[in-house]
Amino acid sequence: MNNADTAFILASAGLVLLMTPGLALFYAGMVRSKNVLGTIMQCLFMISLITIEWVYLGYSMSFRPTTGGFIGDFSWFALNGVTSEPSPDYATTIPHVVFMIFQCMFAIITPALITGAFAERVKFVPFIIFSILWAVLVYNPVCHWIWGKGGWLGAMGVLDFAGGLVVHATCGTAALAGVLVLGPRRGYGRTNFMPHNLPLTVLGTGLLWFGWFGFNGGSALAADGVAATAFVATHLGGMAGMTMWVIMEWKTQGKPTILGAASGAIAGLATITPTAGFVGPNSAIIIGLLGGAFCYIAVSMKTKFKLDDSLDVVGIHGVGGLLGTLCVGIFASTAVNPGGADGLFAGNPGQLFIQLKG
Repeated sequence: MNNADTAFILASAGLVLLMTPGLALFYAGMVRSKNVLGTIMQCLFMISLITIEWVYLGYSMSFRPTTGGFIGDFSWFALNGVTSEPSPDYATTIPHVVFMIFQCMFAIITPALITGAFAERVKFVPFIIFSILWAVLVYNPVCHWIWGKGGWLGAMGVLDFAGGLVVHATCGTAALAGVLVLGPRRGYGRTNFMPHNLPLTVLGTGLLWFGWFGFNGGSALAADGVAATAFVATHLGGMAGMTMWVIMEWKTQGKPTILGAASGAIAGLATITPTAGFVGPNSAIIIGLLGGAFCYIAVSMKTKFKLDDSLDVVGIHGVGGLLGTLCVGIFASTAVNPGGADGLFAGNPGQLFIQLKG
């Protein structure tokens, strides 16, 4: 047991929890005034709903070791056996219960992210039903495949430092499916859906960026050099994403906007997430620039395909998460993190193919 590691992960868990109300503000500023409270409620209530699911089902399904590789059993139902002693399988220098609550915060924010795609279209009760089913049927299995002991994707060598696949790609995919099923908002293509309060979005961006240090840095699961690497990469990725988005918006639209700057920061942060603990500073900047560019293009193309992704969940989180996952196979280096793998630029093209399979 390491007291410094324990304190660090507890603080990181608090930072990740802060991201959910930050996300609520980020989204609230982008919708029309009549939908502000509903949008905030859908995000914020995930803290309650998913915590209950995580305690009784989610944690055991996601992290209980298994030989089948698909899903954990229910031995840890209601946190039975999850104690203040370290787990032999996860984060052996901190209490098992601390690892559990840190991972709970990831489970909370993932369905909250999806709300942005459905904004101004879905009522509260149907979204609650969707969220609980999605957590059980999608998030928990995918989390187990990659991060759970014995998970088949993790066993294959797929790397995801802090949730490019587990969080961003899954919520982006769900958002795309939801947009296709629900169809556009009333008046889409005729009504100008202007954000009602962009200062709220800027405040939300700041809280998200701040919380992301715990999201990525805490995923090292120790207060060590890997955590420091992830912390620095997180900031550089967000900075580079914002820079690239502003440049592209300036070039294509004639002037940059504060919404573009905020969106670019989130795009860079989402893209750096799966790579944060595996790459050095220069690679982090390149990845952030790529994230800003690709996500900007994806968001710009949604009208062409008539996809009413209200708050750009698909274009930012889906595209950013998938791009970042591939970047692991290109930029990762064991010189940065001996517990990871070398990527293409470090002489191991095989890791890129593994990431593509994932």
